[in-house]
Amino acid sequence: MARGAGKNSWALFLLVLAGIVIGSFIAQATSGISFLKWLSYGSHFGLTKPLTLDLGILVLTFALSIKITLGSIVGIIIAAIIYHFI
Repeated sequence: MARGAGKNSWALFLLVLAGIVIGSFIAQATSGISFLKWLSYGSHFGLTKPLTLDLGILVLTFALSIKITLGSIVGIIIAAIIYHFI
């Protein structure tokens, strides 16, 4: 059987999600430390004001905001490496 034939894509998704969360947490926690401040450098994009759809009896509000930091990118890379060795 080929290596990685039985790997689950949900496992990759969960590992990447965990990498993003842990990387963002570490970036935020180390933002006050001078030599680790580069981990919190990033960009924020998305909808600045939520979109609202008023249908009379139903009001829907749509909003999406994403903040990507170098810490979260490092977390994604580490998650991909861990997935490779699983």
